[in-house]
Parts: sequence; structure tokens; C-alpha cells
Amino acid sequence: MTELVERVDGGDRVIGLADRGEAIRRRWLHRIATVVCRDTRGRILVHRRPPDADRFPNGVNFMLGGASEPGETYEEAAARELTEELGVRARPRFVLKFLCAGVISPYWLGLHEAVVTGPVAPDPDEVAWYDWLTEPQLAELVEDEAFVPDAREAYHRWAALRRDGSAAAGPVG
Repeated sequence: MTELVERVDGGDRVIGLADRGEAIRRRWLHRIATVVCRDTRGRILVHRRPPDADRFPNGVNFMLGGASEPGETYEEAAARELTEELGVRARPRFVLKFLCAGVISPYWLGLHEAVVTGPVAPDPDEVAWYDWLTEPQLAELVEDEAFVPDAREAYHRWAALRRDGSAAAGPVG
């Protein structure tokens, strides 16, 4: 099945459409929207990818998300991904965007946050296991070798922004 994405330039401006697989193979920039989910107690959802996932099998991550579809804003894509992967409807709040070198391919990553107030129904094709962790527990887990490298970079930028409110905030390369 073909998944179209918007191919973008170094300034995150759309320059065309591409098949996502081709964009990855050719290392063309495209957009990825992610969501950090908190529960009403402030804990952060952390999950493990399934062992048969095509990207980062068995990888641990603190973000849910995926590629933006053509014409979608980062926020729209984040909300759609949250519904698809966790079975939750919410309005994610934009936090930061940066040009991620990416282990598989480079891309623009838009990170959002959402508070989840009800039950979750994770898609087993995306989430093999999940738990709610405190920020100190997440900070420790992020250094584990099972943690997805791209998510580790996003975590450090997110944590820096939370810590000092400045360094990671804008479109950073």
C-alpha cells in the first residue's frame, strides 16, 4: 500500500509529493507528527513497538505518531495518529519542531503534548506494551539501549525546553 507524504525542503516548505518508502530510501525530508501523552496525574505514556514493526521493532518510545498526510498540519496529523494508535480523541498542543537527522532517514519532527483523561485502546500493530511513568522514571529509561534513538533526541530537546523554556523551542536543525 502506497503512503504519500509531502516532500519538504530544509525550511519545511512543501516541494512535492512522494511515496513514504521512496522518501526514506532517498533520504528526502518529509514531516512526522508526534504526541507525548500524559495522564491526569502527570505521568507520561511510554510504549514498546511490536517485534514485527517495520520501523524500530521492539523499540521503546515516549511519543506516538507518524507521517503527516498531504495537506495535514502537524497538529492535525498528531491528533489523527493519537486516535489511530491509542484510540483516543484529543487536541494535541504543539510544543516544538526540529530537523531530525533520523536513524532511518532525516525528517522534520513536530512534537505535541496531550492529556489523556479516559481509557486507552492501543493498536497492537503499533503498541505491544505500554505503561505510565513519572518524569524521573522516563529520564532514566531514555538512556536504555532499547529506547528509539530518534525519540532520545526528541526527549532531550523536549526536556531542555521544559527545563529552561528556550533552547529547543523553534525550528532547529
